[in-house]
Amino acid sequence: MKILTAAQMRDVDRRTIEAGIPGIILMENAAHRVVEFLRERFTPLSGHRIVVFCGKGNNGGDGLAIARLLHIVEKPHSLHVLLASGPEELKGDAAANFHMLEAAGLHPEFEITEEMRRATLVVDALLGTGLAGPARGRPLEWIREMNSGFADARVVAVDVPSGMESDRPDSGGEVARATATVTFTAPKICHALAPACDRIGEVRVVPIGSPVAMIEGDASLFLSLAEPAMFRHLFRPRPRESNKGAYGHVLAVAGARGKSGAAAMTGLAALRSGAGLVTVASAESAIAAIASHAAELMTEPLPETPEGSISPAAFEKQTMEAALARKNVVASGPGLGMHPDTVHFLRRLVEKTALPMVLDADALNALAGSEIPTPAPRVLTPHPGEMARLAKISIPQVQGDRVNVARRFAQQHGVWLVLKGNRSLIASPAGQVCVNPTGSPAMSTGGSGDILTGIIAGLLAQFPEEIMAVLVASVWIHGRAGELAAAALGEKAVIAGDLLRFLPEAMSEHADVSHHV
Repeated sequence: MKILTAAQMRDVDRRTIEAGIPGIILMENAAHRVVEFLRERFTPLSGHRIVVFCGKGNNGGDGLAIARLLHIVEKPHSLHVLLASGPEELKGDAAANFHMLEAAGLHPEFEITEEMRRATLVVDALLGTGLAGPARGRPLEWIREMNSGFADARVVAVDVPSGMESDRPDSGGEVARATATVTFTAPKICHALAPACDRIGEVRVVPIGSPVAMIEGDASLFLSLAEPAMFRHLFRPRPRESNKGAYGHVLAVAGARGKSGAAAMTGLAALRSGAGLVTVASAESAIAAIASHAAELMTEPLPETPEGSISPAAFEKQTMEAALARKNVVASGPGLGMHPDTVHFLRRLVEKTALPMVLDADALNALAGSEIPTPAPRVLTPHPGEMARLAKISIPQVQGDRVNVARRFAQQHGVWLVLKGNRSLIASPAGQVCVNPTGSPAMSTGGSGDILTGIIAGLLAQFPEEIMAVLVASVWIHGRAGELAAAALGEKAVIAGDLLRFLPEAMSEHADVSHHV
């Protein structure tokens, strides 16, 4: 599902109108969709005291149409319409809806009364996607009133909460605190990116008449919101004649003495996500500990440094070539350590390996400041600190412009990139960026990234030609497993291994059972 800026949304509306659907019909459709949402969430509406805040723009026009439908069809206990401007300031479709509202027998008011403060439901149609900069004047006063003067009311925002800038992940001014937001045609940047997305309540994206192909078929719209339809086919039931050789063999090059858990979690996550076989190659002294985590993991001992990390001698003795034989995907980084010899080993591994690679943790640190060889697809999974080192910028610069930082790096280096964090991003070498909506603060625990590395490798081994679908699926189910774990165990109690426990449920939620054979 494409994510649009305010200008892109205006262009879609313009082209829709030019194609033959009048603006007044788009506004009427928007009003119907909002009323349908209100009916679904707050039934029966006849028992509610409702106040609809309306501005002077198209967002206010939506609000006037919503109020008319509520008045005629739903007949709430009480209904008041607050208009932030004089009627003479309304233009076009908004003015038409003002006259239709009055013709229906409901007259807008211009001041908040004590009776209104008893509302149980507030519809916020004060300011829409056209806002640039903080709200001022009467709109700002009424935003403050919505936030503090309606103690018993839940607030449903139309398109965006008033005061929120559509094109920014954060807004500098005061914003209406919404219980839910109903937006039209496509999500906007503020709906998708943190921290704004955490301030809008439940989000419902509803169609109002623009053809889907007009948006989804536009290659210039590079930003998307992940949804299960993008990857559900990866979880179809397997044919009866399946065997382990059909689902890929992952080589996890990870771990060191004292860091065997990271390697084991990576390998186990690859198995849990469906890889047919997984071998963990690690420093010789770490192998016994890695093998003890699960009988299903095969292991490959590699020469090591005196400190117990992998040595470049793994190439000199051709041990690494043997380990890579008959593998489909390599995952590397978790628990490797940063011994200079291990860094040298890792850089050579990335340069020489003609297999898809998933690179995380110490592999990313080893590559920071150097070119990233791409003899085959490379998937990098940095957190903000690692991204800052890779891009040679500060962490605040990364966090202040996450989409563009991830996109530019992926394009410039020809890699696939997963920038982890609240609303993780998936960026392709072609410049497409996808925002993942799943995840939980419970995942802020050591080892969560190792699990993601394994999931990506496991799915990539099975679907090597569908990298974007694999990455969207991996990040989605990883985050969903975190949500499930938090719901069952509490946010503070979750550890990385719990993600493995809830991974099957996260995968089965989106299994495509329509293709069972």
